[in-house]
Amino acid sequence: MGESDLQIRVDILRQRLSLLNDDKIICQYPVSTATNGAGEINGSECTPRGLHVIKVKIGDGCKENTIFVGRRLTGENYSESLGSQYPHRDWILTRIMWLGGLEPGRNRFGNVDTLRRFIYIHGCPDLTEMGKPGSHGCIRMRNSDVIDLFDRVTVGTRVLIEENLSL
Repeated sequence: MGESDLQIRVDILRQRLSLLNDDKIICQYPVSTATNGAGEINGSECTPRGLHVIKVKIGDGCKENTIFVGRRLTGENYSESLGSQYPHRDWILTRIMWLGGLEPGRNRFGNVDTLRRFIYIHGCPDLTEMGKPGSHGCIRMRNSDVIDLFDRVTVGTRVLIEENLSL
């Protein structure tokens, strides 16, 4: 399968991420996008729409539930007791795929820049509900799903995020 043929599509309405090869669905995963809905403005805590690209992949080979803060390993692994200690923390676990916008004025440059907003596809605690908005703008996935996706894609894989995609 050619890397250039792979594309990720995130359907905000259906809370679903699909991986396609040459427009054919290879696999699908439930996700959780922003509680605040779709939007591109810096500080909005919305999930940005439009065409993006995976700019950076972080966490290759890390154990499931590895905790990241500021895209760096903390040396800790998430547990339910740690989650209870910090119930309002936005956990970024296991893998990070950092997105960059490709559409100037929509999701790139200025106050709509996806990369500068630190928007990722990332893992989260397994107790986090999928299929329902709940993030601060990122695309959350189950840890096993984010590992599977991470292993299938490369830096440069295109990511289309829209509110209602027909697949």
